[in-house]
Amino acid sequence: MKLIILDRDGVINHDRDDFVKSANEWQPINGSMDAIAFLTQAGYTIAVATNQSGIGRKLITVQSLSEMHAKMHKLVHQAGGEISGIWFCPHPPDHGCTCRKPKPGMVLDILERFQANAAETYLVGDSLRDLQAMAAAGGKSVLVKTGKGEKTLAEHADRLPENTLIFDDLWAFSQFLTATPAAEAETPAEN
Repeated sequence: MKLIILDRDGVINHDRDDFVKSANEWQPINGSMDAIAFLTQAGYTIAVATNQSGIGRKLITVQSLSEMHAKMHKLVHQAGGEISGIWFCPHPPDHGCTCRKPKPGMVLDILERFQANAAETYLVGDSLRDLQAMAAAGGKSVLVKTGKGEKTLAEHADRLPENTLIFDDLWAFSQFLTATPAAEAETPAEN
């Protein structure tokens, strides 16, 4: 099983400081739909793991989240790809759950559901907590510079999990992973 887990906001779609609250506000990052399609066609299974504390904070409803995900599925399908599952944590940061990244609950559930080997699985995220969740599960961490990625790199470069790969965006990662020489990964200088 070749599995890739993607964070949503800042990796697949544009993030917002005030939360993405509707399907209209949910806008894909340029190239992300094509990247998912490219990875799907290369034989990878794609899953999404996303913290959605806006639900617990009463800023969005599960219905609104479902509409956003329906839009995401539709656009991915139109590009020729597939997302095989979406996991989300609805809890606010102070809830103490085991599913909210940086805790590995969602990641472990995805690995179990797909019977995937953590050591062979990538998680692509734009925040330190995404990478920490994957590291805690024993997988490979990838940081993209979209979303909060540039800020994460500037503020936490010395705290990234060992061997974290860094790319400009999801498209660049997809090209690297499928051995197209269009992108090269950088690793933090001191890790």
